[in-house]
Amino acid sequence: MIPAKRFASSLPRTSGFTLIEVLIAMVVLSIGLLGVAGMQLSGLRANHSSALRSQATYLAYDMADRMRANVQGVNGGNYNNLSGDPGDPGCVSSSCTPALMAQADLHEWNLANATNLPSGAGAVCLDSTPDDGTPASIACDGSGTAYAIKVWWNDDKSGTPKLFAMSFKP
Repeated sequence: MIPAKRFASSLPRTSGFTLIEVLIAMVVLSIGLLGVAGMQLSGLRANHSSALRSQATYLAYDMADRMRANVQGVNGGNYNNLSGDPGDPGCVSSSCTPALMAQADLHEWNLANATNLPSGAGAVCLDSTPDDGTPASIACDGSGTAYAIKVWWNDDKSGTPKLFAMSFKP
């Protein structure tokens, strides 16, 4: 038989080694969890951006439907170079002329743009190059037979407006 003292001294010394392994594992796990959190945040940003673009698309189609409902106003050129908020003409409950209906449409539409999109604004005009302009300068050339419906909003904190533009031929 081996004496107890001799048996205990024949074991290798491993004091503190498992604690270092646990600390390294915790560091690796923490870095991995930070990476997952970063990916989650990136996904949330992309999802928010997608929701805003969908809302801008819906609002552009809303204006196209308004124009389809007021064919006389479109044919009279009352929807060309509309931007900003001209104010509510107050004729919707009584009777509107096609020109006043175009003004009421723009007022309600830009109110919806501002309500549903951050810094939302829109413009309608005849334009052969619809993918340009800013809310301050809508950049419509007045040529062609297709209307451009432009919707701007701020998607992030950079302050650079995003643009959704669609061409519409009534």
